[in-house]
Amino acid sequence: MNRDPVITSTDQRLLPAPRMVAVIDIGASSLRMQIAEINRETSAVRNLESFSQAVSVGKDSFTKGYIEKKTIEDCVRVLEIYRAKLDEYGVVDRDSIRVIATSGVREAMNQIAFIDRIFVATGFEIEPFDEAELHRVTYLGILPFIEKQGKHFSDQSIVFEAGGGTAEVLLLDKTDVLFSRTYRLGSLRLRKTLELYDAPLAKSRSLMENQILWTIEEFKASTNHPTPDNFIAMGGDVRFACNEINEKSAGDQLVEINLKALESFTDEILMQSPDHLASKYHMSLPDAKSLGPGLLTQLLFAKELGIRNFLVANVNMRDGLIKEIAQGGSWSKTIQNQIVRSAIQLGNKFEFNEDHAVHVSKLARSMFDQLQSLHKLPERFRGILELASLLHEIGSFISSKSKHKHSMYLILNSEFFGIGNTELQLIALVARYHRGASPLPRHDGYSQLKREERVAVSKLAAILRLAKALDVGRNQRIKNIQCVQRGNRLELSAPDVADISMEQLELRQVCGLFEDIFGKEVLLETVSNTP
Repeated sequence: MNRDPVITSTDQRLLPAPRMVAVIDIGASSLRMQIAEINRETSAVRNLESFSQAVSVGKDSFTKGYIEKKTIEDCVRVLEIYRAKLDEYGVVDRDSIRVIATSGVREAMNQIAFIDRIFVATGFEIEPFDEAELHRVTYLGILPFIEKQGKHFSDQSIVFEAGGGTAEVLLLDKTDVLFSRTYRLGSLRLRKTLELYDAPLAKSRSLMENQILWTIEEFKASTNHPTPDNFIAMGGDVRFACNEINEKSAGDQLVEINLKALESFTDEILMQSPDHLASKYHMSLPDAKSLGPGLLTQLLFAKELGIRNFLVANVNMRDGLIKEIAQGGSWSKTIQNQIVRSAIQLGNKFEFNEDHAVHVSKLARSMFDQLQSLHKLPERFRGILELASLLHEIGSFISSKSKHKHSMYLILNSEFFGIGNTELQLIALVARYHRGASPLPRHDGYSQLKREERVAVSKLAAILRLAKALDVGRNQRIKNIQCVQRGNRLELSAPDVADISMEQLELRQVCGLFEDIFGKEVLLETVSNTP
């Protein structure tokens, strides 16, 4: 008979202690914190405690354009309490704490002053989270449901969250992200718009519906009128509705809500004032104000798209952030696969040579891995090099003249899944320097980078130039490349390729940047593996 192994007290002492982490989300209507522990061997996450405090940052930024001093100090007070709680848990390592801010802070004119005040008062370093980063962590958060309940993701699905400042939409085809967009349609923003018009309760619904329906038409046009079967709803408003309608909270499984029942419940909520809702359901006034607009937004999206199954997921952005920490950063394999798919979609939009781009990317990644001891760049830069390699020639769509500069422009002004503004700029610059002049301090974009980022761009561009030269004939005949460092030389060899004269000539023309950055002469030779 097989028995589970017995863990003795000695064995338990040998197990590594779990890593304690925390994420804080400074949203449009509240400040939330989640503390969790991560198993160091399996990366499994166990949530320990969650906190939420209503502070309406978005009330200021959405109507006035800046965050008032009183609101800033309210945030300081809450974050000081959160800092004390983290000290109790022993979560003090800076790398184990992420503090992110979304649209309420991002859209404020005094964003920098807000971030600096929080740092001075609490020591928290705030990351202004842009839309692409939000899509990435949302996908990570929903991924466990995809793995557990794949039947709900067998065809096209919508993942939707109506937050305080924005509504986020992901269109999935099975597990692949086809489209991701964030709309300025948050529940708090809708409520503030109504207050500006001082609309009566009966008129308020009509005003909100018009704005929501206009956004739905924009979504349909952007996605060529999709017909998803399933609508996966996220957010506190819809979880509250799920609990009231089904008398059952959403746990670790997707819970279905009857669409007609949701419509009746939404009608009931919209007919009541926020003050009455706060008293009736024992919720904060900001939550009561956001409830009706949040539910109406999700309901109309589902109805207008002809959704058959409306499902609720008990997951939030903080779950995705913690999972990202557990996986070692934003460039996990799962996410990177989605990002690469999105980049190839973008390349096809601009009619790039996909075979050449994918092959150059493969060679560049191989060289990055083999030359780790030389360039000493963190793993995230491998992903940046891969994407720059895939997209380095899309500028040819505009003109073959200065195509490297056009590539930079197109990358900077395009959207693809999961890439934040900082990474996007680095990708664009590496692609820009795949040919032409070496990076110079006066160049747009490059001069604004931090020194370590400037050095990284130069290193990656130097590797990309070599990888591109190895496919100068665009025939992918050099399948693999071997890199060996000998003193002040880098010896590249292409196994079983008899005539490499064309590649050798091209390398001599483009290796200058590599030799300037790394101080190594580059040589290419063929090696026969035939005995």
